[in-house]
Amino acid sequence: MTDTLNEPRKSSAAARKLSGPAKAAITFLCLGEKVGSELMQRLGRTEIERITAAMSALGPIPARVVEDVLREFTQNMVSGSGSVNGSLTSAETMLRKFLPDDQVANILENVRTNRREEALWRGFGALNEMVIANYLKGEHNQTAAAILNNVDPSVAAKVLPLLGAERMQNVAERMIAMEAVPIHMMQQIEETLKQDIMSDAVHTSAAENHQRMADLFNRLDVQAFEQLSEALDARIPEAFEAIKKRMFVFDDLIRLSAQDLAQVMRGLDGNTLPLAMRGAQKPLRDHLLECLPQRSRQMLMDEMEATGPVKGRDVRAAQAAMVDYAKELADSGVIELPSANDEDDELL
Repeated sequence: MTDTLNEPRKSSAAARKLSGPAKAAITFLCLGEKVGSELMQRLGRTEIERITAAMSALGPIPARVVEDVLREFTQNMVSGSGSVNGSLTSAETMLRKFLPDDQVANILENVRTNRREEALWRGFGALNEMVIANYLKGEHNQTAAAILNNVDPSVAAKVLPLLGAERMQNVAERMIAMEAVPIHMMQQIEETLKQDIMSDAVHTSAAENHQRMADLFNRLDVQAFEQLSEALDARIPEAFEAIKKRMFVFDDLIRLSAQDLAQVMRGLDGNTLPLAMRGAQKPLRDHLLECLPQRSRQMLMDEMEATGPVKGRDVRAAQAAMVDYAKELADSGVIELPSANDEDDELL
């Protein structure tokens, strides 16, 4: 998009949330295998493991986030490098450029183990606080303290009061005094959690599962989702309808206020907006244009007319980027996304 729509901005919320090792991993990916491998050789074993772990967990990183990260390293970096994709494979390829196979295998195994443990704690922390509290009631205070020290503080803050005043005090005191938990103790706790989380006694609610599937479907390729929709509509219509109500897709942008939608459009990179609008239905396209000042609107229309044929996958990628940015702004409290129940609210 043009400079008129792209006002100077701070680093995105997504970039600010990245850890140091994650930012370093993105930089290594941008440098490429050859230069990245040569640079990584200068690091110590601990630093290599941390960057490898971060790189393996990155997944696709939008160009906007890459640009924000690189800007932190140098103001003279030429933008336009595009998005990068971090994975365990890309990390392994880089490591094999300068480390023996046995060392690479050892590092990767440590990374895989850590990722499994992180996924376990994320899953446990995502449970309803009452479910966690009920689970901890059957554990010793020291074990409960160790568990709550490993979940997000916001989760622990909700769970502690549910334990009762006396036990809350005991567990909190142990959490404060607790130092490093012995490895064998944590392994035993994690193994028990794995078994219990998979049991019928501890499970996510239908609403939580619907939200998880909605998030998954939001990121699914449009064609794949259309194919899947037909089958799910026929086999589980009620559940699938509940999931669709929780989804936020490109067409849902029309439900944003004019002010919030303008905020989204101003922060988009390059030709994301004109590309996304090429695949928009007329009502949404008109709504998008109406949210822009007259001059910006005309410039956008001229840019769209001047653009030749575009690939469908590029249009879908631009629309996905626009939706992701809207969610990013919503997570930061800048805009408000319509809720799943907005369409059901009527004035009586």
